[in-house]
Amino acid sequence: MKQKKRIAPKRAKPVVHGGIRYEALMWGLERDLGQNGGYVIAFDEKNGEEIWLQKIYHVAYDNGMESDKQDVFITDLILDSGGDALLITDERGRRYSMSLSDRHVTER
Repeated sequence: MKQKKRIAPKRAKPVVHGGIRYEALMWGLERDLGQNGGYVIAFDEKNGEEIWLQKIYHVAYDNGMESDKQDVFITDLILDSGGDALLITDERGRRYSMSLSDRHVTER
């Protein structure tokens, strides 16, 4: 019996702060990044140009399983109360903090 492909979760809402829009990049494989999910991308809010891309976590794929069932997507982006970091949650419930000044990522 053939199993259905997994459905990606609903896209995390972007966060806008200081003229920059932060979004979760879902389809990293389309950009040859090695994995789907796990990236935050920043855009200039005025002109829409990409400023940077940051990997938040690594997705380890098992070659014996369908890769789409192993993807782990970001489900939530929130600006912390001080406006200094993005608080990020993935669909497995893991939480991360990324400093907006130097993009340093820590698991919480």
